Amino acid sequence: MPNLTPPVVDAAMAGRYKRDILAAARAPHDADGALTSFEPLMTCYLTDRTTPADVEAAAAAGVVAFKLYPAGATTNSDSGVTDVAAPSVGAALRAMDAAGLVLCVHGEVTRPEVDVFDREATFVREVLPRVLDHCPTLRQVDVRVAMPRAPRCLRHLTCPASP
Repeated sequence: MPNLTPPVVDAAMAGRYKRDILAAARAPHDADGALTSFEPLMTCYLTDRTTPADVEAAAAAGVVAFKLYPAGATTNSDSGVTDVAAPSVGAALRAMDAAGLVLCVHGEVTRPEVDVFDREATFVREVLPRVLDHCPTLRQVDVRVAMPRAPRCLRHLTCPASP
């Protein structure tokens, strides 16, 4: 999911964006001229204001995941989550789990006192456990594994087995 401005935050926006993608792709064909199938997997941007109703509507519209950007972590992430421990974020995460959605995590902290080379490890150590506290069974994908030691950091988390 690109970091769009404005971000795709709800079912209606995801639907419009999907129509734009399909229109741009037109009717794709393979090298032999045969029509191919293309189905974009739509995601929404998790914000501090995402509600369980937003999550349920997105799931009903075919959205498959929400993406967690910490506010200010990357390009166009100003609308990102400011506090994963907030009750509103926890309610949205639990709604995602109940709907069978995936949380795609851009894992890094943005505090100025954290060295840029430690932002990812600090996220895994300090923030990701708080996400798991809200909803330990929520399926998650780390979409930003930039540091060589990230897999080792992730292995040290106590995570439930997949169902």
